[in-house]
Formats: sequence, C-alpha cells, structure tokens
Amino acid sequence: MHISNERYFADRLRHDLALRMIHHEARTCTIRTCTGLTDDRIRRLYQTYATHMPAVPMRRHRGKSPRQIAFFTRNPRIQFEASLLAGLFVAFGLINAVRNGADPLGYGSLFCDVYETHVLLSGSRAVSFEHAWFLLHLLAKNVGLGLLRCRHCGAHFLDDRTTVLKRGCPACRLKALPRRQLRHAPVLLPQVRPHTRSLPSAVRLSA
Repeated sequence: MHISNERYFADRLRHDLALRMIHHEARTCTIRTCTGLTDDRIRRLYQTYATHMPAVPMRRHRGKSPRQIAFFTRNPRIQFEASLLAGLFVAFGLINAVRNGADPLGYGSLFCDVYETHVLLSGSRAVSFEHAWFLLHLLAKNVGLGLLRCRHCGAHFLDDRTTVLKRGCPACRLKALPRRQLRHAPVLLPQVRPHTRSLPSAVRLSA
C-alpha cells in the first residue's frame, strides 16, 4: 500500500506539472523532458485542458523549439526581459540545478515558478515560456551570451558574447525612448533594476 501511494503521488506531481506547462504553452518535448510522460498522454492532457478551460486562450506550438540566440538581443525590451530572467534563474538556483543534473520534475516546477514571477515583475510575455527555457540552458552551458557593464549606469546585462561595442544597458535605452514608445516597454522598470545590477556576482556563467 505504501509503494502504491508513493507511485500515485509521483504520478500526480507529473500530471500537475504537465498541466501547468500546458497553460504556459510549452511544447510537448519540453513537457516530456520534465515529467517523463509519453507524447500520447501529453496530447490527451492538451485535449482535456482545452475542453475544461475553453475561456483560457491556449496555443499548442509545433515544430522545433527556439534555437536563435539573437532573439535575446533583438531589441531593448527583449534584452531587458532576458537580463531579468537571468537574475531570477540565479536567485532561484536554477542554473546550478541544471548543471548539477537535478531531478527534472523538481527543476521543471521551479522553472514554472521563475517564469510566473518574471511575468508578474515585467508585466509582459514578450519572452515566451519556450524562449525562457532555451535561455536557461544557454546560461547553464555558458554559451552564446555573456555579461556586459552599462557605460551609463554601471549595471550588468546580458548581451552577445561576440560584441566588442560598449553599449548602454536595455534599461537605460528604454528610458531614453520617446514617451509614446514606452507604452510597450516592460513595467516596474525602476523596481526591477536591482535584479540586473546584482546579476554579475551571482551569475558566473562559467561553472
């Protein structure tokens, strides 16, 4: 009976995490990596979610997962959100969890916590769940992106490792935009800036 109960609760945890990730429009392969559920069962969960939550808009993404590093530096808004996400990954211990081979079910749930916190802080989903997942693994592998110091405010932010230009951070560049363009910028800009400033001491992107 004890073994049966353990199996039930473990299966329930996988089921609940899969539904949580479906809500964030995660791809089947990402859900499978974290939960160990089969593709067929994940598809049935998608159908169940769509049936019982018709008022919640949800798209099922198909095809390959995001693989373009340039996405995270395409404009100041995306770069700001990527830097904020990197700070949250460190604060929640996610980068080390991935590097150390932690239980996928555990860090999958923690990743959902981080992404939901990010959405609350930034007020935006410009960086999708799948792009955030890609960013986490880029930082864990220490490839593609690195830290630069802003020439204006001294804050650290994520940028392409290959760049040789001294740029202002995305927060300073967003503040310099005309007021009409700031309507589309992330909210809470002054409050979240300490997260990007505290990034360098915590995010040693090398192991």
